[in-house]
Amino acid sequence: MEVFVSRRSRVSGPRACLALAVGAALTAPLALTAPVAAATGQYTVTALKFTVQAGGRTCTVDADLYRPAGVDRAHTAPAVLATNGFGGSKSDGSTDAVGKAFAARGYVGLVYSGLGFGRSGCLISLDDPRIDGVAASRLVDFLGGTRAADDGTKADFVTRDGRGDPRVGMIGGSYGGAVQLATAAVDHRVDALVPMITWNDLSYSLDPNNAVGARSVPGAFKWQWTNGFYLIGEGLPLTPANLDPSRVGSGTCLHFVSDACDTIRTLNSGSYPAAKTGPLLRYSRSVSPVSYLRKVKAPTLLVQGQADSLFNLNEATATYKALKSRGTTTKMIWQSWGHSGGRTDPQSGELNLVQGNLETSYVGKRILAWFDRYLRHHKGVDTGPSFAYYRDWITDPNGTYATSSRLPALSRRLYLSGDGKLVDNRRKVVRGSREYVNGPLPTSHSENSLAGMAGLPDPAPYDTEGTYLGWTTAPLTRSVDVVGAPRATLKVVSPKTEQVQNSGDAADKLVLFTKLYDVAPDGTQTLVHRLVAPVRVPDVTRSFTVSLPGIVHRYEAGHRLRFVVAASDDAYFGNKGVKPVTITSAPGNAGVLELPVVRD
Repeated sequence: MEVFVSRRSRVSGPRACLALAVGAALTAPLALTAPVAAATGQYTVTALKFTVQAGGRTCTVDADLYRPAGVDRAHTAPAVLATNGFGGSKSDGSTDAVGKAFAARGYVGLVYSGLGFGRSGCLISLDDPRIDGVAASRLVDFLGGTRAADDGTKADFVTRDGRGDPRVGMIGGSYGGAVQLATAAVDHRVDALVPMITWNDLSYSLDPNNAVGARSVPGAFKWQWTNGFYLIGEGLPLTPANLDPSRVGSGTCLHFVSDACDTIRTLNSGSYPAAKTGPLLRYSRSVSPVSYLRKVKAPTLLVQGQADSLFNLNEATATYKALKSRGTTTKMIWQSWGHSGGRTDPQSGELNLVQGNLETSYVGKRILAWFDRYLRHHKGVDTGPSFAYYRDWITDPNGTYATSSRLPALSRRLYLSGDGKLVDNRRKVVRGSREYVNGPLPTSHSENSLAGMAGLPDPAPYDTEGTYLGWTTAPLTRSVDVVGAPRATLKVVSPKTEQVQNSGDAADKLVLFTKLYDVAPDGTQTLVHRLVAPVRVPDVTRSFTVSLPGIVHRYEAGHRLRFVVAASDDAYFGNKGVKPVTITSAPGNAGVLELPVVRD
């Protein structure tokens, strides 16, 4: 799991993998050291190397073995396997904290640098189950006693469920989250998973199209996040000495597998002809849980961050539903922090492994219970409700989480009126048409991901007059708690788009951005967690439905809810050419906004 530095002034803890990863890349040691064992009294730490075959290459995996005091062949213990977030290594404060925290609680820990990072070899392959999953499976072999480390070290002190079958769980965040699902898909010996703030479908994460049912249509390229990761991946291996030749590619990218490199180059081109987008989408999904979750059988506790514009709550929800539908034991928590901020300060009660609150935070206690149940086989342990979510409007850190046996359903409908109002009854809709026009440059701002990576200030979200349309409710008479992903059904008119949208290049289709603001009585607007829903409209002659990013937010009494459709957003690639858009409303034919509203 990565612990990040946030650009939000109220946050003392998380930001994205990138902030910490950049620091790790620039300060990596210049010389390799021989493996040594360190002792704390509670456990010993031994550096190990493993030579593995992965993706047609032979490469070294660099790992640290945490062995609790008193654990031996006669007194075995289950194991916890973990790796770093993108750009990090086994030595990150947050990755290293996993080994320390669980070894101190009697688990054998094996923490390793992911392929292409730290001092591990091979190319960066985006947690491909056929490569990263297979490499992790070789480490499971070590924990199961069927293979030794390169120096001959054997793990004959890990609890086993059978010959070569260790009792092992995995935990980690972001890049260290998806690899768990990739590993469990190729190795059913893994007994429990805790993937945190990770993805379901990279084609959605990096090029999201929030139009429901439009999987074959590319979205709006998330260029800041994607290129930030790309630059880190290309630059990270330049500092350590004695580079492993297996980390150098033969294609146009230095350190990524060629398919990942081609995907990034295609996205940056801004052109999406079918000949390119088909392979792009297929590859992105092939390395994503969406394509292999049917093979995952290990009990899975999903933890996703509300403040996350990289991997939003919709990703974890998709994984949760897919696993549940196949009968895999699955539960889900929506915590505060993600790649875009959130809370990990001690007063919040949120998990922060570096601060050592695994046993006192809500999420930490849930994780310990999960491993107690599925690794220690304590059958009486309560692993908690199916669904839990953090509420930032609760001040008592012991009461911030609400729980439920199911995900909230869409339960409140609002209608887009022609006069710019958002009304609760079709009969209140005023007939009217409104228009916006996009410009040659982005005219709306949600966030600057690159500024966040560098820890720089980020201007407040804004929309430029004439390039967006907004609909606003009357002041609320009571608070409204929205928990989940709102949906909007829209119909737009765009003659210029209609003329070119069937050209064969998806870039000619209309792009728009939908979002929800909270408007305070003094007129101050808040874009909840700076989240937007990009849409590349499949066909402007038909209505379409948009699934907005999931949120957990209380609209206080006296506040107003505002729904916006914007022409652009500077964190994404937008329209090709100027495409005016008109949205018409009438009592019998108006856009609909649906909200998952809960009442405490």
